[in-house]
Amino acid sequence: MSDLDVRPPVTDLSSAAFFDVDNTLMQGASIYWFARGLAARRFFTGRDLLKFAWQQAHFRLHGKENHDHIADIKQSALAFVAGRRVDEVVGMCEEIFDELIARRIWSGARDLAERHLDRGERVWLVTATPVELAEIIARRLGLTGALGTVAEIQGGRYTGRLIGDIMHGAAKADAVRALAASEGLDLSTCTAYSDSSNDLPMLSAVGHAVAVNPDTDLRRHARANGWQIRDFRSGRKAAMLALPTAIAAGAVAGAVAGGFALRRRSQSRRVASRE
Repeated sequence: MSDLDVRPPVTDLSSAAFFDVDNTLMQGASIYWFARGLAARRFFTGRDLLKFAWQQAHFRLHGKENHDHIADIKQSALAFVAGRRVDEVVGMCEEIFDELIARRIWSGARDLAERHLDRGERVWLVTATPVELAEIIARRLGLTGALGTVAEIQGGRYTGRLIGDIMHGAAKADAVRALAASEGLDLSTCTAYSDSSNDLPMLSAVGHAVAVNPDTDLRRHARANGWQIRDFRSGRKAAMLALPTAIAAGAVAGAVAGGFALRRRSQSRRVASRE
């Protein structure tokens, strides 16, 4: 074997790929499985999780996502870890990835990411998921890194507040542009992957957009603009195309925040009853 056969690929410092996570890289919403793992660890009850997931899913199906709704999520999305040590939560993220998330990674999406890596390009996750969980997913898959929703930390513990916006919609495009500026990327040669029409700003910010397991609106937009479409679903999953894929993420944000709020109120009642 010659030296040429073992030489690693030359890194293309001007190009990268950006992957949404939920329903794009993996089946379902990552934060939902994170919440399931937390419920198993008694952060809150499974009943709380289901109750708030149903309320959010009902809203998504019968209402509209508006500025006030996003603002509410921004204020409460990470309240469920308020007061917890960062190292404790990160440790649980590692465990929950192994227990619940790893087997839900779409093999087709992982192959796409690996093709970019094989060409010497960097691959980033861009997701509304808490950045700690997103970074673990990226590291476990051998990707470059992750951009996610950032929680405020003081004294090594989460305050329950967010820094900046949820990594959602236009915020993803802004984050990608900022990363491109700092890393010297040429966005016209970059590729973005997503399942949701909410990510049209990010998809439109790069030279190559790919709709993966797309919702109805994104599929329509992709066809109209000649974008590539990849669908890793089959059978019953593909039959759910008509449902907004944003339901899962919205359901979980409310479920997690609401579940923790119920847990805190329940604890307060128990303390009050003892007094």
